[in-house]
Parts: sequence; structure tokens; C-alpha cells
Amino acid sequence: MTVTVCWSFRSCRSCFFPGGKETVAVAAIRHSGAEFAELLRRALAAEDHPADAVTACARELATGLRESGWIDGCPVTAAALETLGTDSEIQQACADALSQWEGLVHDKLLAGGYPPEDARELATTVISALEGAEVTAQVTRSEAPLLATGRQLTRLLRSYGI
Repeated sequence: MTVTVCWSFRSCRSCFFPGGKETVAVAAIRHSGAEFAELLRRALAAEDHPADAVTACARELATGLRESGWIDGCPVTAAALETLGTDSEIQQACADALSQWEGLVHDKLLAGGYPPEDARELATTVISALEGAEVTAQVTRSEAPLLATGRQLTRLLRSYGI
């Protein structure tokens, strides 16, 4: 039975993912990247002001992590760290996901009246801060890092007077 199941899995995997493990990993990263993008879209759309939207996103991430028992963090970040220094499809899929997320925040900031250059840099700051806070929240098993990051990002965005 084990041999049959194993052979079936390998056969199935090679049919759907002819590139092997790396292709499977890239597909998983793209899927999780799209899931996070959807969470981000929902959170950003839930509030009119970008600062409030970022806070909503941080809260949603914190709640999701707590409810998952601190295990449902961002696999894109983990994969990106594991493939540092490589020029692999996995690394490219991670970079694409991060770029997509920054683009969503950038668009929200532009729509909120932020100047284009500031919007680009702020989008990078928002995604970087949220990703770092998510890892810290997982390690400490606490919502506090994400909630604090959300509050500080709100202060930063509001400091532009927009």
C-alpha cells in the first residue's frame, strides 16, 4: 500500500509539476502570495484612509496568527530567507509576491493623495514592517508586535497630513 501511494504521488506530482520539487515550491509560494494579496486587498478596501487601512491589515494578520496557534504565518518570507543568495525560481516567486503586495499598498496610498515617490517608499516600508512584525509575533506567540507596528505605521502615514 505504501509503495503504491508513494508511486501514485510521485507520478501525479510529475504529471502536474514536471519541474519537480522546485516547481511545487514555486506553485505553493504563488498560491500563498495570492492569498496574502487577497487579505491585503480586503483590509485596504475596508477603510477609506490608507493609515486606517494599514491598521486594519495589521489587526487582521494578528487575529489570523492567534487563531492558527501562531503557525499560519507567511510562507513567502520563510522561503525567501531559505533561498537567499540564489537565483532560483523560488526566489523570483518570493520577489514577485512582495512586489505585488507593495503595489497594492502603493495604489491605496496614491488614491489617498500621497505623492508618487513617497507612496512607493511608504509601500515598501509598510510591507517590510508588517512582514517583520508577523515573524516576531509568531516567535513570541503574541499579537503585540503586529498591533504595535500597525499603530506606528498609522502615525507615520498620518504625519504626512493627508
